[in-house]
Amino acid sequence: MSRFTGSLWKKSRRLGISLTGSGKELQKRPYAPGQHGANQRRKISEYGLQLQEKQKLRFMYGLNERQYNNLFNKAGKMQGIHGENFMILLESRLDNIVYRLGLAATRRQSRQLVNHGHITVDGKRVDIPSYRLEPGQVIGLRERSKKLEIIAASLEAKISTADYLTFDADKLEGTYTRLPERSELPAEINESLIVEFYSRK
Repeated sequence: MSRFTGSLWKKSRRLGISLTGSGKELQKRPYAPGQHGANQRRKISEYGLQLQEKQKLRFMYGLNERQYNNLFNKAGKMQGIHGENFMILLESRLDNIVYRLGLAATRRQSRQLVNHGHITVDGKRVDIPSYRLEPGQVIGLRERSKKLEIIAASLEAKISTADYLTFDADKLEGTYTRLPERSELPAEINESLIVEFYSRK
């Protein structure tokens, strides 16, 4: 299955969660899209809940099914709790860290910045959004990219930086200082349901 490129606002309303992180999608109409969205009262099965949780996380980070499955399997081979490891791997992707640093307003925008070669890691250009960062690596901008309007607008709208990142506003570069803890990852996700979903296969 290819990556979803449709309306994230509709997906957010369908899943009942802000996939962009802004919360704006659910402010006006906090119910499912469609003619009968506000009046839907269907009971979701256990499998349906597990699938829904999987889809929430997949759409939140913008992965296709193959990438998502591969990363889940990789997390299972690591020491520790499978679900937490999976979320840490998702959080360690380059496109996500660019978004967390405030260099992009959304994860889709950050993926585009990486794809177009605007982002550097330890001073070298990296154009692979799924590139997995390790603690201590420095994320910056190519010299010619530092004056881009979309980056300036994103930085202006940024409220804060995650505790596992540091950001130098003068150099426009950030450091991935350590792996995030579970308490610093999306609280609205129940990763144990995702592990249960895949254990059915």
